[in-house]
Amino acid sequence: MTLSIAKLRLALCAAALASIAACGRHSELDCMERAMYFESNRSSRDGMVAVGSVVMNRVQSGQYPRSVCGVVGQRHQFAPGIMRKRMNLKTAPLIPSTAASVLQGERHPLVGNAQFFHTATYRPRYDNIHYVLTTGGNAFYERRPRENVTQSRPPAALEGITGW
Repeated sequence: MTLSIAKLRLALCAAALASIAACGRHSELDCMERAMYFESNRSSRDGMVAVGSVVMNRVQSGQYPRSVCGVVGQRHQFAPGIMRKRMNLKTAPLIPSTAASVLQGERHPLVGNAQFFHTATYRPRYDNIHYVLTTGGNAFYERRPRENVTQSRPPAALEGITGW
């Protein structure tokens, strides 16, 4: 019995180290830039800040990994290959400063507690989606009990809320 507990501990440690090593290749800034680059489709500053706000909401929720890289690198949550694909930040010059701003505390004021988003044109068939914002080509939402959903369709796109 002691041997199997030791093997289990070893396996858990190995998995934890592999997870840390995978995130260790990227800084928190790089991971935030990746989320903005691949998820906001390099659209608008508002769209980038909204994506970053969702990432930070997840980090702070306790229901997702506790780091930006952990959230962004989580399987089946963000764009496929988000941690592997190459970025060309020359095509998206606002991303580095916007990512840094979100890491320093900027949030899109209309995202609130939303932890989810999808392409604005996608129409899921769930009845527990409460939309809070459409910007940068994405619709941002909270999951709520059906009786607490008051905005079941994405609102009209809104731009120009964040920025200098």
